[in-house]
Amino acid sequence: MLWLACLTRLPPAKGISMNRLACALLALAALLTTGAAHAERKRCLSDCKPRIGIVSAFGAEADILLEQTQGKRDWRINGNRFTTGVLRGNPVVIVLSGVSMVNATMVTQLMLDHFHVERLLMSGIAGGVNPANHVGDVVAPATWAMPMEVYWNGDGSLPAACGNAGDVACLGLKLATDNGQARPDYRFDTPGGKVSSGMFMRDSFVMSAATAPGGEFRFEFQADAQMLALARTLQPALATCGPKNPALCVSTQPALKVGGRGISGTAFLANAGYRTYLYETLQAQLVDMETAAFAQVAYANGVPFIAFRSVSDLAGGNDFKDVGAFFGSGLAETNEAKVTLVFLEAWKRRR
Repeated sequence: MLWLACLTRLPPAKGISMNRLACALLALAALLTTGAAHAERKRCLSDCKPRIGIVSAFGAEADILLEQTQGKRDWRINGNRFTTGVLRGNPVVIVLSGVSMVNATMVTQLMLDHFHVERLLMSGIAGGVNPANHVGDVVAPATWAMPMEVYWNGDGSLPAACGNAGDVACLGLKLATDNGQARPDYRFDTPGGKVSSGMFMRDSFVMSAATAPGGEFRFEFQADAQMLALARTLQPALATCGPKNPALCVSTQPALKVGGRGISGTAFLANAGYRTYLYETLQAQLVDMETAAFAQVAYANGVPFIAFRSVSDLAGGNDFKDVGAFFGSGLAETNEAKVTLVFLEAWKRRR
């Protein structure tokens, strides 16, 4: 080390010379730099065993997984219960985030800070966006986006806050684009025709060790290619009737579908018009209130992830005739837990 060489080259002396003071300052700088690098790498404030981190939003989703976890140990961190153990042969840590983007963000980062998480998995339910999906289907999207992160303009014109149309960089923002063009804003249906909302999608700003100090803008976050490839090989036997009320069953056999785009936002989506806009504009498969935030945290920390979401209903669509099967029987959480467990079994064999 430079500071050590500096000290050893100096002759013995009484008191503090300028040379010794310079060496001391160099030593302090080296220690601070080493400490910063160590802090950047540290991932296990509570437990350092390599694990798969599993996050769920609803208690019913996590309970099924927790029941089958062996050697459980609970950790209380900032009021949140993290449970470590072995699930289908894999060391895991499981946590319930609670509904919302903010909760998912905070809990996922806590998990990464306190445990040695090698891969992340989100397991839960979601509202359908693609009308081709049915209640009880489980979808593992290839990408996750947050289209409700918007620039809300005063009219339907393209924002031009920083001079040119579409330029909002002076505000520290970036509009989401497709083939170089800003994605269209949502338009309300009125008796007189469609009316612009002025809500234009934005990219999300992300800071990571790889992109510091400038950071980057991204519209969506990619699920791990290896985990997606394994998911495509699975053939889980999904239920048509849930355990809470076996008399309530879906008319179409649920299936696992891998690929496409998932979306998340802070709004509980119960608007058929906006759902149609999301499908036509983004070809979105489903919508929830956690996974894209979870995906951004995973990306920022360099941790591979996948998310399994079971369709509970068609978001904002009372026309989804099988909706009662989810709310009455617990079908959706049963099927997503089934896929998660089958995936973990396959992942263990792969390893």
